Amino acid sequence: MTDLDALGTFYLGAVVDDGFERTPEPLMYDASDLTTHAVIVGMTGSGKTGLGVGLIEEAALDGIPVLVVDPKGDMGNLALRFPDLAAQDFAPWIDPREAEREGTDMSVYAEGVASRWREGLASWGQGPDRIERLKGSADVTVYTPGSTAGTPLSVLSSFAPPPAAVMEDAEALAEKLANTTASLLALVGRDADPLGREHLLISTVLDASWREGQELSLAALVRAVQEPPVARLGVMDLETVFPSPERTKLALALNALLASPSFAAWTLGQPLDLQEILYGRDGKPRIAVITISHLSDAERTFFLTLLFSEVVAWTRSLTGTTSLRALVYVDELFGIMPPVAEPPTKRPLLTLLKQARAFGVGLALSTQNPVDLDYKALSNAGTWFIGRLQTDRDRQRLLDGLRSAVGGTDVAALGATISSLPKRTFVVRSVHRSEPVVFQTRWAMSYLAGPLSRQQIGRLAAAGLAAESTMSAEQGRVPAEGPRSTIAAGTPRPIARSEAAPTAPADVSRPVLPPHLPEVFLPPAPGEESVRYFPFLLGVADVYYHSQTHGVDEERRVALRLEPVEGPSPVEWSRAEAVAVDLDGALGGPLPGSAFAPLAAVPLGPKDVKGWQELFERWLRTEGALRLFRDPATKLTAQASESEKEFRLRCAQAARELRDEAIARLRSRYASRLDTVERRMLREEQAVSREQQQFQARAASVAGNVIGAIFGGRRSLSTTLNKASTGVKDFGDVQRAKERLEDARRQYADLESELQAELEALEAGTVRPEAIQLEEVVVRPTTRDIAVRFFGVAWVPHVQVGGRWTESRSSPR
Repeated sequence: MTDLDALGTFYLGAVVDDGFERTPEPLMYDASDLTTHAVIVGMTGSGKTGLGVGLIEEAALDGIPVLVVDPKGDMGNLALRFPDLAAQDFAPWIDPREAEREGTDMSVYAEGVASRWREGLASWGQGPDRIERLKGSADVTVYTPGSTAGTPLSVLSSFAPPPAAVMEDAEALAEKLANTTASLLALVGRDADPLGREHLLISTVLDASWREGQELSLAALVRAVQEPPVARLGVMDLETVFPSPERTKLALALNALLASPSFAAWTLGQPLDLQEILYGRDGKPRIAVITISHLSDAERTFFLTLLFSEVVAWTRSLTGTTSLRALVYVDELFGIMPPVAEPPTKRPLLTLLKQARAFGVGLALSTQNPVDLDYKALSNAGTWFIGRLQTDRDRQRLLDGLRSAVGGTDVAALGATISSLPKRTFVVRSVHRSEPVVFQTRWAMSYLAGPLSRQQIGRLAAAGLAAESTMSAEQGRVPAEGPRSTIAAGTPRPIARSEAAPTAPADVSRPVLPPHLPEVFLPPAPGEESVRYFPFLLGVADVYYHSQTHGVDEERRVALRLEPVEGPSPVEWSRAEAVAVDLDGALGGPLPGSAFAPLAAVPLGPKDVKGWQELFERWLRTEGALRLFRDPATKLTAQASESEKEFRLRCAQAARELRDEAIARLRSRYASRLDTVERRMLREEQAVSREQQQFQARAASVAGNVIGAIFGGRRSLSTTLNKASTGVKDFGDVQRAKERLEDARRQYADLESELQAELEALEAGTVRPEAIQLEEVVVRPTTRDIAVRFFGVAWVPHVQVGGRWTESRSSPR
């Protein structure tokens, strides 16, 4: 018996015989094969959606997050997982017209659907426990960009500077600029030609903004198109290449987006951040279904270009791996990657096909239109799932592409097989398999209710079937409680601006500080001239953290500030707040005409100030030590800049890689032993056959001789009896051969059981990211590791807002 939940393998269905009848042999697909990508091709009704859902379900069971692009609205069905398989669970998602066509009421019809699902799952060896495990393995969130029906996605973050890994890679930056510009131009119906002047201008504006580290809003982009930050495009004057009146027309087209009420939905919700989309706050993997069925063609092109570009940028930020880390599933490729045209969506998808495999990101691309695929591009795919095709032209086009994509294919034989495939039956041709295999897809664990309406998508979270968004559509980004930071867990809590604003009875003139107490004036926000300065005690030090055991070797600047208070303990660094201070940017004095809040009545003698500084340094050596997470299982230690969620994901990926390596070693170790016993079984089967043939021949000879002996006299009877005794010996040889065969079979079964037991032991040791048991390690600096750069009073500018003094926005926090 094959373990349907074997580590690192996906249970997709069962192998069929020459008559397309299902056999007991399951079709198990190696998860790592998906790193070389897969293509699913089949006409409407071929069972393509069921295969895709099965593939996604298996990935989720293995702890792999999945990004699903859903052009038709079918893939929201992944949220319909009902472990109880009760009629009342199915009823809300059944079209009432189905019950009407059957001439029965909904309750009876729902019970029939539930019964059919129970029986279907059971026939494929699946039960409620497997659905429960699927539900616990990954949450499902249905995103609706440009709409608030589900969880909205904000695209404005796409105009923010990309990650440092992209900014430092000239090729990656050029591609990001080209894709972002092309998507925006496609949305407003303009030419997205990379050599066109509109494309050149917008990409130049974005490039200039990103290199300055500035986030460009759409409104700022409109203004920048009218008044660009450059005087030339290439070597020619801007006005020559793109005169002002023509730029105004482009600005008007972009401005129309801002003025359109429908565009407001694109600015709401969760930012287009792959790390946040694919993983929950605790690192739990997610099935992220992005439904675009409600979008126009231009909006689809705009959004998908941005989405695929974000996937490229995210992929490049990862470390290399041979294990599957994430799956990107596109449910319909039509119009996204055509053979001749070059829509903006094609370029980033081609990049993913060529480069994503090195980072463990697999693509599964599905379509029902073989003639609309760029097979030259899809030659990067290592696995092809081929179902029923509608026309001979479709089959021929597919075979032509397959010939170049998967070498060594008998195209004629494959074509004959494809032409007669029944529903839910596919040919899988892979570079990882020596021969094509024909199989029938298993029963999906998710209820396939068909395309979901906007109202049904909205009901998913309410019904508790889809994970609620971590973002609020009205508020945009919501501060997440999130996991505890791995960096300096003892650092005092940053406080809100309203809390930071101290109060004072009245303004005073600038206080005079003693010479042993330095002071700095922090700059206010640009344009703010009427400010009030509040005094804070500020300590700034460069701290060196080093631990050879945990691989830590880092220097960082630590700045703490607090308000001294009257009393026996005027300075307690445990209630200080961590801030970022640019000492080089501090002002030499206050702004003219500024007001000052008074200093607290605390002692400011040399011994007092020195004591406060010594307490500051002591805090850095104790509570301010660098606290990092460590995973005992993988022996990994978090990097100083790594959040708990990021570290959990890295540990989970490392554990998956170790698991895959252990499985490969285990299978390799047993393979030779199983092969030896299998050869023995073959020899014993041949021996049994040979002994049986000899016995049967001897028995026939004896039977003939018995008749002859009756009429042939004493000598003939003696000879016959001798041959009969030899026949008895032959019968014994047959029995002994059968015993040896049974012994070989038992030995083979025992080896398989041992292998399965060891695989189950490995599976028992597999831990989800959110369940990894982390321990804390502390890296404490010594006195020699601390260099105080400033200790004194920082005058922090505040402005009056709504009758309350609030810290000026430019003051670093």
